[in-house]
Parts: sequence; C-alpha cells; structure tokens
Amino acid sequence: MIGRRHALKLALAGAAALAAPNVFAQVDKPRTRIVFLGTKGGPRVEPGRSNPANLVVVNGTPYVIDCGMGVSHQLAAAGIPLESIKYIFIGHHHSDHNLEYGNLVYNAWVTGLSTPVHSFGPKGLEAMTQTYWELNKFDIETRIEDEGRPDLRKLLIAKDINEDGVVLQTADVKVTAFRTPHPPIMDNFAYKFETPDGVIVFSSDTAYNPKLAEFAKGADVLVHECLYVPAVDRLVLKTKNGATLKKHLLESHTATEDVGRIAAAAGVKVLVLSHFVPGDDPLVTDDNWTEDVKKNFSGRIVVAKDLMQLALPV
Repeated sequence: MIGRRHALKLALAGAAALAAPNVFAQVDKPRTRIVFLGTKGGPRVEPGRSNPANLVVVNGTPYVIDCGMGVSHQLAAAGIPLESIKYIFIGHHHSDHNLEYGNLVYNAWVTGLSTPVHSFGPKGLEAMTQTYWELNKFDIETRIEDEGRPDLRKLLIAKDINEDGVVLQTADVKVTAFRTPHPPIMDNFAYKFETPDGVIVFSSDTAYNPKLAEFAKGADVLVHECLYVPAVDRLVLKTKNGATLKKHLLESHTATEDVGRIAAAAGVKVLVLSHFVPGDDPLVTDDNWTEDVKKNFSGRIVVAKDLMQLALPV
C-alpha cells in the first residue's frame, strides 16, 4: 500500500519498467503525484533514458510538461490512458521539448480522445498547432469520414504565453509561468503547480538564474535540469560540431553546483535532478550528479529515473 507520505516510487529498469503500471494499478494512488516520463536532456534518441517529459497528476487529471520524443510511449508505460490527457505545457521550442507535441494529441485521438485538450507554451505554439493540422490534413480528414472520429482540430486549444503569470487555474491546480533564459532562447518558461498537496516547480532548461530561486521559494518539490560539467568533453566528442555544442551547453544549462545554490536559496523540501546533460554517459553515476549539489544544498535530493514517481505531500 502506498502511504500518502511515501515519497518515491521507483520504476524498474528494462522490461520490468514496462510492467510497472501493473504494479501501480494494484495499490491506491496518491491524490497528487509526479511521474518522470523522460529524464535525458537533448534531442538524441538512444537506448536508456527517454527524452524530456514530465507528468503531474492531481485528482486523476494528468498535466503533461514537455513532449520530447517518446512521451506517448512513456505515458502508456506509466499506465496513463492517452485519451485522458487534458493539459499540455511546453517549456520552450527546442525539439527535445516539443517534437512529439502534435503526435501526443494525435495518439490520444486514435485511442479515443473526444474531450478538449488545452496546451500552453511560448509564442509559436499556436502557429505550430496549425502547421501540424496542415501536415496531417489527409489522414485526419480520412479518419473523421472513414472511422467516425470527432474533428481533432476542434479538440486541441493552443495558447501562446506572452508574459509571466498564471496561465491556468482549475478547482485543483494553479499553474504559473516564469520566463528564464536558455540562451539563445529567451522565450522559455519554468512552471509552478500549486496543488492541494504541495507546490511543484519545473525549472525548464535554464542557465544559472538566481531569480528562479525566488520563483520557487518554499516549494515542496523543485525539479531542476542539470549539467555535469566534467562529462561535457566526452559528450561533445560524439558530434561533428563539438566546440560549438560545448559553448552552448556551458552557457545555457545549469551546472550541478549551481543547481544546489538555487535549491538552497529557494528553501525547497525536495530537489529532484532531471533533464540530465549528458543523460547517456555510463561513466556518470548518481553520486556524480549529487556530489557538487551537496556543496550548497543540504536538503533531500532525488536523482530522477524514467517512470519514477514522487507522491505529494512529501
């Protein structure tokens, strides 16, 4: 039985991870939980960690944060019916955060989606949505006529975020967006979820930004991206544009030591490390991810794994 105050649910690796939803189905689920769907930063698709995506579930309603490649599969693996998706939030328009945005909604549609989905993201999301309809016009219109499906184009309601502030408020959740720099992208948003069981903040990709600590002040859970600097040189060796990529990584992400500074300044109860860069280096251990964080943050640290769950209150 999962206690309300039991914090973590570890999904098993490999084939066992796919069986995890069956395990979860046999026990009572907490009212509010986070599911870490994809914890590897960057667009490369490789064995191991899936690309960036997170999920908050409150009173049975799923809120998807980012749609990296694999998000539909990971939601299914976590036991979330795709047709139950109601809200999607995109942090910024890098492909590892929006590549499966349209396909997630499409995949939900072909599994039975018939209710509206509201999506939120930086300027360009509305245009991206319209472009997706054009790209898939033949298939969508064929299935509407041939299979009797509702018009998907009327179900997805996209909204560009143009400024900081509350972007969604329901009976259960208030979601606030906060712009944080991810050079060269400045139209990039962190999200705060205020739920009946605690406050959750997702940093999005971000350079070191002390103002993010103010946004996350007193949060129960801060999910923060992280860069392990000693492994950057091994990562860039995999690419032909290594020098340029290294410059981007160092300027646009937050080193683990600085992640600790943010968490300490914010005074969060639990710091979850995710969106790992590099997220596919077998030489980088959990201890490596946390060692420099601990120089500045003495609270509880969780190294996220794909399909891991965290229940609130913590």
